[in-house]
Amino acid sequence: MDRESVSPPPLPVVWRPRKGRIVAYGFAGAIMLGALLMAIFLPPPFRLGDRVAMVGLGGLVAWVLHMLGRCRVEADERGVTVVNPFRVHRYEWPAVIGVTLAEGEPWARIDFSDGATISAMGLQGSEKGRTVRQVRELRALIKERGEADETR
Repeated sequence: MDRESVSPPPLPVVWRPRKGRIVAYGFAGAIMLGALLMAIFLPPPFRLGDRVAMVGLGGLVAWVLHMLGRCRVEADERGVTVVNPFRVHRYEWPAVIGVTLAEGEPWARIDFSDGATISAMGLQGSEKGRTVRQVRELRALIKERGEADETR
């Protein structure tokens, strides 16, 4: 990824994938609809418990897809929040060191001053040009707000 200069976007800003959300929520809706239709039209040997279990299983699968679809990276005046499927990470600007998106990687990685590196599933490599722009915007914000003064 080249280092083309981009100015930081106005805060607050939220970066999230388009394709991943469309797929996750589209499948979640289809699965719930299918589970409901199956529960309604199951033949008589199936009882109420079977029908409830069918809808419950569909709901469980839809919940997992929702967790995948909610991924995002948020930046505000105080810092960066990385929302991945089952964890939310919050860091203040001075702790954020950098962001990278290597070619062929599924998502960006954000480096922090405590040595941690967090995968940011909200910046998905599959959306190529869009994600490259988003990573550049986040990098510009990190340069403006996040990096510690290295002259000390």
